Amino acid sequence: MKKIAVLLSGSGVFDGSEIHESVLTMLALTKLGASYHCFAPDIKQMHVVNHLTGEVVAEESRNVLDESARIARGEISATEQLDIEEFDGLIIPGGFGAAKNLCNFATNGSDCEISLEVSDFISEFADAKKPVGFICIAPVMIPLLYGAGVTGTIGDDIDTAQAFNLMGGHHQDAVVQDIVVDEVNKVVSTPAYMLAGNIAEANEGIEKLVKKVLEMV
Repeated sequence: MKKIAVLLSGSGVFDGSEIHESVLTMLALTKLGASYHCFAPDIKQMHVVNHLTGEVVAEESRNVLDESARIARGEISATEQLDIEEFDGLIIPGGFGAAKNLCNFATNGSDCEISLEVSDFISEFADAKKPVGFICIAPVMIPLLYGAGVTGTIGDDIDTAQAFNLMGGHHQDAVVQDIVVDEVNKVVSTPAYMLAGNIAEANEGIEKLVKKVLEMV
Protein backbone atom coordinates (compact mmCIF):
# COMPACT_ATOMS: atom_id res chain seq x y z
CA MET A 1 0.00 0.00 0.00
CA LYS A 2 1.29 3.44 -0.92
CA LYS A 3 1.73 5.84 1.99
CA ILE A 4 1.51 9.61 1.60
CA ALA A 5 2.44 12.35 4.05
CA VAL A 6 -0.01 15.25 4.38
CA LEU A 7 1.50 18.54 5.59
CA LEU A 8 -0.92 20.76 7.51
CA SER A 9 -0.53 24.38 8.62
CA GLY A 10 -3.12 24.83 11.35
CA SER A 11 -6.90 24.54 11.36
CA GLY A 12 -9.04 27.06 9.51
CA VAL A 13 -8.82 28.80 6.16
CA PHE A 14 -7.84 32.26 7.42
CA ASP A 15 -4.94 31.29 9.69
CA GLY A 16 -4.26 27.61 9.03
CA SER A 17 -5.04 24.74 6.68
CA GLU A 18 -8.16 24.97 4.54
CA ILE A 19 -10.26 22.30 6.24
CA HIS A 20 -12.25 21.25 3.16
CA GLU A 21 -9.07 20.83 1.11
CA SER A 22 -7.41 18.84 3.89
CA VAL A 23 -10.33 16.48 4.39
CA LEU A 24 -10.89 16.02 0.64
CA THR A 25 -7.21 15.12 0.28
CA MET A 26 -7.42 12.46 2.98
CA LEU A 27 -10.70 11.13 1.58
CA ALA A 28 -9.30 10.86 -1.95
CA LEU A 29 -6.20 9.05 -0.71
CA THR A 30 -8.30 6.54 1.20
CA LYS A 31 -10.71 5.97 -1.71
CA LEU A 32 -7.75 5.27 -3.99
CA GLY A 33 -6.37 2.65 -1.63
CA ALA A 34 -3.50 4.62 -0.14
CA SER A 35 -2.72 5.31 3.51
CA TYR A 36 -1.60 8.66 4.91
CA HIS A 37 -0.11 10.30 7.97
CA CYS A 38 -0.35 13.98 8.84
CA PHE A 39 2.53 16.26 9.81
CA ALA A 40 2.81 19.90 10.86
CA PRO A 41 5.63 22.14 12.08
CA ASP A 42 5.79 22.59 15.84
CA ILE A 43 5.84 26.38 15.64
CA LYS A 44 3.71 29.35 16.66
CA GLN A 45 1.02 30.53 14.23
CA MET A 46 1.57 33.93 12.62
CA HIS A 47 -1.69 35.04 14.26
CA VAL A 48 -5.17 33.85 15.19
CA VAL A 49 -8.21 34.86 13.15
CA ASN A 50 -11.80 34.78 14.37
CA HIS A 51 -13.42 32.86 11.53
CA LEU A 52 -16.84 34.33 12.30
CA THR A 53 -15.79 37.98 12.02
CA GLY A 54 -12.60 37.65 9.94
CA GLU A 55 -10.73 39.78 12.48
CA VAL A 56 -7.32 39.03 13.99
CA VAL A 57 -7.52 38.22 17.70
CA ALA A 58 -4.37 39.94 18.92
CA GLU A 59 -4.45 38.53 22.45
CA GLU A 60 -4.58 34.88 21.33
CA SER A 61 -1.65 32.65 20.40
CA ARG A 62 -1.82 29.13 18.96
CA ASN A 63 0.57 26.40 17.90
CA VAL A 64 0.49 25.08 14.32
CA LEU A 65 0.98 21.43 15.33
CA ASP A 66 -1.64 21.59 18.09
CA GLU A 67 -4.20 23.19 15.77
CA SER A 68 -3.45 20.80 12.90
CA ALA A 69 -4.15 17.89 15.25
CA ARG A 70 -7.81 18.94 15.17
CA ILE A 71 -8.03 18.02 11.49
CA ALA A 72 -5.89 14.92 11.89
CA ARG A 73 -8.02 13.65 14.81
CA GLY A 74 -4.85 13.59 16.90
CA GLU A 75 -2.97 11.28 14.52
CA ILE A 76 -0.16 13.67 13.63
CA SER A 77 3.58 14.15 14.03
CA ALA A 78 5.93 17.13 14.08
CA THR A 79 7.77 17.63 10.79
CA GLU A 80 11.09 16.83 12.47
CA GLN A 81 9.84 13.29 13.13
CA LEU A 82 9.67 12.39 9.44
CA ASP A 83 11.26 9.10 8.35
CA ILE A 84 11.38 9.62 4.59
CA GLU A 85 11.78 5.88 3.97
CA GLU A 86 8.23 5.31 5.25
CA PHE A 87 6.57 7.57 2.67
CA ASP A 88 6.07 7.50 -1.09
CA GLY A 89 5.01 11.12 -1.56
CA LEU A 90 3.63 14.29 0.02
CA ILE A 91 0.52 16.45 -0.41
CA ILE A 92 0.16 19.98 0.99
CA PRO A 93 -3.35 21.47 1.28
CA GLY A 94 -3.79 25.23 1.05
CA GLY A 95 -5.43 27.80 3.25
CA PHE A 96 -3.79 31.00 4.46
CA GLY A 97 -1.72 28.93 6.90
CA ALA A 98 0.36 27.73 3.95
CA ALA A 99 1.22 31.38 3.20
CA LYS A 100 1.46 32.53 6.82
CA ASN A 101 2.85 29.61 8.82
CA LEU A 102 4.65 27.35 6.34
CA CYS A 103 6.15 30.40 4.64
CA ASN A 104 5.65 34.18 4.84
CA PHE A 105 4.30 34.79 1.33
CA ALA A 106 1.22 36.49 2.80
CA THR A 107 3.37 39.35 4.11
CA ASN A 108 6.49 39.25 1.91
CA GLY A 109 5.22 38.20 -1.52
CA SER A 110 7.99 37.18 -3.91
CA ASP A 111 10.58 38.00 -1.23
CA CYS A 112 9.16 35.30 1.01
CA GLU A 113 11.05 32.60 2.85
CA ILE A 114 9.94 29.13 3.90
CA SER A 115 10.09 28.15 7.57
CA LEU A 116 13.24 26.11 8.15
CA GLU A 117 11.26 23.22 9.65
CA VAL A 118 9.05 23.17 6.56
CA SER A 119 11.83 23.61 4.02
CA ASP A 120 13.80 20.73 5.52
CA PHE A 121 10.69 18.54 5.56
CA ILE A 122 9.60 19.13 1.94
CA SER A 123 13.18 19.01 0.66
CA GLU A 124 13.50 15.42 1.90
CA PHE A 125 10.80 14.43 -0.60
CA ALA A 126 12.28 16.56 -3.38
CA ASP A 127 15.79 15.19 -2.83
CA ALA A 128 14.45 11.63 -2.84
CA LYS A 129 12.63 12.30 -6.14
CA LYS A 130 9.29 11.52 -4.53
CA PRO A 131 6.16 13.28 -5.89
CA VAL A 132 4.72 16.27 -4.06
CA GLY A 133 1.27 17.79 -4.60
CA PHE A 134 0.60 21.45 -3.79
CA ILE A 135 -2.98 22.71 -3.42
CA CYS A 136 -4.48 26.23 -3.57
CA ILE A 137 -1.93 28.83 -2.36
CA ALA A 138 0.65 26.21 -1.27
CA PRO A 139 2.24 26.21 -4.77
CA VAL A 140 3.85 29.60 -4.06
CA MET A 141 6.55 27.60 -2.25
CA ILE A 142 7.40 25.53 -5.35
CA PRO A 143 10.03 27.88 -6.92
CA LEU A 144 11.90 28.25 -3.63
CA LEU A 145 12.03 24.49 -3.19
CA TYR A 146 12.75 23.28 -6.72
CA GLY A 147 14.62 26.15 -8.37
CA ALA A 148 14.40 28.06 -11.62
CA GLY A 149 12.07 26.83 -14.32
CA VAL A 150 9.85 24.58 -12.21
CA THR A 151 6.22 24.63 -13.37
CA GLY A 152 3.16 25.07 -11.16
CA THR A 153 -0.17 26.86 -10.83
CA ILE A 154 -2.23 28.82 -8.35
CA GLY A 155 -5.01 29.31 -10.89
CA ASP A 156 -5.13 32.63 -12.73
CA ASP A 157 -4.60 35.38 -10.15
CA ILE A 158 -2.30 37.81 -11.95
CA ASP A 159 -0.40 39.15 -8.92
CA THR A 160 0.26 35.73 -7.39
CA ALA A 161 1.27 34.29 -10.75
CA GLN A 162 3.70 37.18 -11.24
CA ALA A 163 5.21 36.54 -7.80
CA PHE A 164 5.59 32.85 -8.68
CA ASN A 165 7.52 33.82 -11.82
CA LEU A 166 9.63 36.40 -9.99
CA MET A 167 10.77 33.65 -7.64
CA GLY A 168 12.06 31.72 -10.63
CA GLY A 169 9.13 29.45 -11.39
CA HIS A 170 7.12 29.07 -14.57
CA HIS A 171 3.47 29.72 -13.77
CA GLN A 172 0.81 28.04 -15.87
CA ASP A 173 -2.74 29.38 -15.68
CA ALA A 174 -5.35 26.76 -14.84
CA VAL A 175 -9.08 26.48 -14.18
CA VAL A 176 -10.39 24.97 -10.96
CA GLN A 177 -10.74 21.46 -12.39
CA ASP A 178 -7.17 21.40 -13.73
CA ILE A 179 -3.93 20.02 -12.43
CA VAL A 180 -0.53 21.18 -13.66
CA VAL A 181 2.22 18.57 -13.69
CA ASP A 182 5.98 19.11 -13.75
CA GLU A 183 7.13 15.64 -14.72
CA VAL A 184 10.83 16.40 -14.28
CA ASN A 185 10.50 17.56 -10.68
CA LYS A 186 7.53 15.30 -9.86
CA VAL A 187 5.44 18.29 -8.77
CA VAL A 188 1.65 18.49 -9.13
CA SER A 189 -0.48 21.56 -8.36
CA THR A 190 -4.15 22.55 -8.54
CA PRO A 191 -6.02 25.81 -7.75
CA ALA A 192 -8.81 24.41 -5.50
CA TYR A 193 -10.20 27.30 -3.42
CA MET A 194 -8.07 29.86 -5.22
CA LEU A 195 -10.88 29.52 -7.78
CA ALA A 196 -13.50 27.10 -6.45
CA GLY A 197 -16.97 28.44 -5.82
CA ASN A 198 -17.96 25.44 -3.73
CA ILE A 199 -16.62 22.23 -2.21
CA ALA A 200 -17.57 20.10 -5.23
CA GLU A 201 -15.51 22.30 -7.56
CA ALA A 202 -12.54 22.14 -5.20
CA ASN A 203 -12.86 18.37 -5.05
CA GLU A 204 -12.49 17.89 -8.82
CA GLY A 205 -8.94 19.20 -8.95
CA ILE A 206 -7.95 17.66 -5.62
CA GLU A 207 -9.05 14.18 -6.69
CA LYS A 208 -7.05 14.54 -9.92
CA LEU A 209 -3.99 15.75 -8.00
CA VAL A 210 -4.14 12.88 -5.50
CA LYS A 211 -4.52 10.34 -8.32
CA LYS A 212 -1.57 11.84 -10.20
CA VAL A 213 0.68 11.90 -7.13
CA LEU A 214 -0.05 8.22 -6.54
CA GLU A 215 0.61 7.41 -10.20
CA MET A 216 4.00 9.15 -10.01
CA VAL A 217 5.16 7.04 -7.06
